[in-house]
Amino acid sequence: MKREFDIVYEDNHIIAVNKPSGILVQGDKTGDEPLSEKVKEYIRVKYKKPGNVFCGVIHRIDRPVSGLVILARTSKGLERMAKLFQEKKTKKTYYALVSNRPEQDEGRLIHWLVKDANKNFTHAHERQVKNSKISDLAYKLIGKVGNDYLLEVNPGSGRSHQIRAQLAKMGCPIKGDIKYGYKHKNKDGSIHLHAYQQEFIHPIKKEPIKITARIPQDPYWDQVRHLTGR
Repeated sequence: MKREFDIVYEDNHIIAVNKPSGILVQGDKTGDEPLSEKVKEYIRVKYKKPGNVFCGVIHRIDRPVSGLVILARTSKGLERMAKLFQEKKTKKTYYALVSNRPEQDEGRLIHWLVKDANKNFTHAHERQVKNSKISDLAYKLIGKVGNDYLLEVNPGSGRSHQIRAQLAKMGCPIKGDIKYGYKHKNKDGSIHLHAYQQEFIHPIKKEPIKITARIPQDPYWDQVRHLTGR
């Protein structure tokens, strides 16, 4: 059976995959099979492992987002990678197609975010409010794609819906993301946000690691590939 994801890095402790949009990373109330279970099955078959297979979720990207997800193959890998994320010792790079050109071609956004769990929506505030958490990201304008604009985004924190909420607050909602103000949804339910790359010092091997996830194929992403050479 054909896999729904591509393996982009694998060692004894972690495994990184390029997730297509539409797949959950971790199980939720929908009951749909998440990426973590799909990767478990891949490991079980590849290594002929009997019984339960360990596959720990280190971080998540939203269901309509594509790109790089790193999972743990061991409890040691899970604990140490989770600490890297918690201490912000990974550099994450995303590509986002947004409506409207930012006022500045590059900059840093700082907002205070409040998650509404009932509506699965994150509110971005320009000042600290009750129950808010500070969130920051850097962005850079790469070029124009059709009527939209391509941004390279480096989030400094890992809040829920952070990039979607902060870019929308700037007046640049992500293509297809009607929840955060884009005018039209994409036919396949995706949004044009792709987790492209992560860089970190491997917590067990102690060597620098750079993992990338190929940009998806569709007419818009194909133009992104032309702009970025990726």
